[in-house]
Formats: sequence, C-alpha cells, structure tokens
Amino acid sequence: MDIQSLLSNIINTSQTFDVSGLSLNSQALNKGDLFVALQGEKNHGADYIENAIENGCVAVLIEGKDLDCKVPTIRIDNLKCHLSTLAQNFYTKAKEVDLIAVTGTNGKTSVSHYISQLLDHLKIDNGVIGTLGISKVQKKSINTTPDIFSIYSTLNEYSEQGINVAIIEASSHALIQGRLEGLSFSQGIFTNLTQDHLDYHETMDNYRKAKAKLFQDGISKKAIINRDDSNHQYFLDTSSDKEPITFGIGDLDFFKKSDNGFICQLNKYVFELPLVGEFNLSNAIAAYTSIKSLGLSDDQIIPCLAKLSSPPGRMQKLENSNIWIDYAHTPDALDNALSTLRSHYPEFKIRVIFGCGGDRDNSKRQVMGKIASENADSIILTNDNPRGEDPQAIINDILAGTKVENDVQVMLDRRDAINSAIENLGEEEALLIAGKGHETTQIIGSEIHQFSDIEVALNALI
Repeated sequence: MDIQSLLSNIINTSQTFDVSGLSLNSQALNKGDLFVALQGEKNHGADYIENAIENGCVAVLIEGKDLDCKVPTIRIDNLKCHLSTLAQNFYTKAKEVDLIAVTGTNGKTSVSHYISQLLDHLKIDNGVIGTLGISKVQKKSINTTPDIFSIYSTLNEYSEQGINVAIIEASSHALIQGRLEGLSFSQGIFTNLTQDHLDYHETMDNYRKAKAKLFQDGISKKAIINRDDSNHQYFLDTSSDKEPITFGIGDLDFFKKSDNGFICQLNKYVFELPLVGEFNLSNAIAAYTSIKSLGLSDDQIIPCLAKLSSPPGRMQKLENSNIWIDYAHTPDALDNALSTLRSHYPEFKIRVIFGCGGDRDNSKRQVMGKIASENADSIILTNDNPRGEDPQAIINDILAGTKVENDVQVMLDRRDAINSAIENLGEEEALLIAGKGHETTQIIGSEIHQFSDIEVALNALI
C-alpha cells in the first residue's frame, strides 16, 4: 500500500513510497514494513530506529519529535490515537472475521481453547490468539494479547485463509492500552476476577473496570458472564448488552467425579467430561454457552464436550506419574489446582513447587504462601521469572505467608527443585509444579534462559 493512501484520513503527506506492513517492534518487523515509533512508559520508539532500519523498515512514523535518519520520517502528533485507523486502513480484511473475546483473571486460555476445540469438532475453521501463542499462522507473541498491529495482521491472514472465527484472550492490559481498538466482538466472555496485576492497576476496582471495558460501548454484541463469580453483577450492570447471557456450574443437572474427570448431565444428555477440577466444569460450560449462542444445537455441541482436552500446561498430568504441571500463578489459580489434587488424591500427600514473578504484583506473594500452607503437605519455593528482583527477597515475601509447622524448603534453582521433588516423590504422593505451565523460558535478571517445566520433569522421570 502506498503511504499516501495509508495516511489519507490521518495526515496529508508529499512522501511517496510503498509499505508492506506495520510494526511497533523494531526487532519483529519485516523488510518493507513501516516502523511506528511511539512514546512508551519508559522509552521512546525513536531509541530503536537504527535497529528498525537494520531490519529493513522502509520509513518511520514518529510521535512527539522531529528526527533525521536514513529512511523517510513522518511526524504525527498523538500518533497512538491513530493506531486503529492505521491498522484498519492497511489490514482491510481483518474485520471480516467473526470475533469472540475471553477475559478474566483465570480460565482465559482454557475457555478459548475449549471453544476452539468445539468449533474444530463442528468443522468450523477458527484460530486462537492468546497466552499459548497464535494458531494457524506463522506468528509469535510474547503477550497474552499481542499489540494492535499483530492482531489486525493475524485477522487479515485468517480472512485470506478462509478462517471465519477467531477467539482472542483479552487481557486487562490490552483493554486499557487499546490493543483491541476498532474491533467489535460477536461475544465477550467473562470467566472470573481474582487478585492479579495490582502492580499495574494498583487496586482491584481499577482491575475490574479494565476487564469491564470489553462489555461496554457496544464492543461486545453479546455479553456472556459467569454468575458464579462474586463480581458478576457489576459486569451485568455495566454491560451495554441489555440481554446478557449468564452461565455457571448450576447449568449442569448433575455431575460427579470419575477416574478421568466428571460424569455430567446437561439437559437430557449424559456424558463424561475428561477434565479435572471443578473450575474446568465452569470453563467447559463457558465454552458450551459460547457455541450455543452461535446458534448451534445441543445435539451438535454436547457430544463434542466429551472430546475436550486441557491445553498444554493447564492441569497437565505427566503420563504414568502423579506429577501435574499447571500455569497457576495467582492465588485463586494455585488454590484451585491444589484443591483439585487434594480431591483427586484424597489419601495422598500433596507436594507443590512454586515461586512468584519478580517486578510484578508483590502483594499476592504472602497470600500464595498461605494458600500453599493450607492445601499442601510440603512445599518447595523456587525461582519463577525473578527478573530484576533479588530472588531471595521474593522467596521471603512468600515465606511470610507460610506456617512455621509446614514442611517448607527453599531451592532457588528451579531445575534442582523439580529434580529433587521428583526423585523423592513417594508412591502415595502427588506433585504440582505450578507457575509456568506451557512457558519455555525463564527470566533471571536481564537474561532469558530456555526452560520448560514439562521438559525438566519428563527428563527427571527417565
């Protein structure tokens, strides 16, 4: 696309050149892309222009300052306000895809993937954009919700491939920062709200307001709200959808635990749901409600519920073991995961390995220590992306919540912690490795190391 057409409803320019893509990331852009240099919270995109040029950017849009460099530059004041216009101008087919957004503290990934699995079984092409990455296209994302250009670019590719539905995990950061600006959703789904991200939002009220943005101003045509969550009335009251749909575990006529998950009855259908944990009953009902609201029947949907499987790193049981991997990195998620194992292994001792991320909400650390003390028989505290914080200081925050009488060990090296726990795991003991789930890296200081809980645990079992 030529630059004058791209900017036609933003600013007039005499510059003449073609643009092959849009990028906010100097390291991720492709040759011929337009680099959009914004003022960030800490740095200005202008600091990375040389890197962008080295990677082949054709020109630079810059906010707030004039700049001379080796490629054409165009200054646009309040550039951030024009990102959605740029995205819509360039990625013209993005809005042809039917969009479903899932928000909440926990369950976003599971619900998104359960919806996707149900659509797959129903032969409806779809893609997922979220914590586990971007499906169906050759794209990567380090965030739950990618930046606005990555989202529009992905949706444009989906449309060109004939993928008609996309499920997007909508994080609170994304909703506040406008990463979903200009998009409209056929459905917005709320899973739950528990403590997380208070380093960013500061208060739970601010956090709740951020999540609620998905359901306001007509952004989501249909609001689907978890009535089992204590915040559900707030989301119902503030939603612009005057006829929202609610869901909850009570939608099931009956359920009981089985060896593989739950035996359930929904309406006239009896089936086995192969997922552990009552929180997964809620996630599965959310996915069912989503598909039902698309106009499909119980005859079509419910048989597919018996075919669901957990996403990687979500209560993932390692084969031929009592070892479980889960992404649980919030108090509520850790409580759910440990309670699930306690219920699944009523006669077993429950052991847990976890830590807390550095440079993030430190108020949840003591709470998670308390939860581990109340729900596990032994605890190993270890590193979990300490980033720029002192790892021992993070551990000390967690220890403030543990009980003196608990069996608590500290092993900062996460690999050593996992190896030791598995080596010493008894026959009637179960182990939860919590916090990282699907992740394949660990951030220590400014360095990113390759690290996978799943791989380390599997190697320890050999």
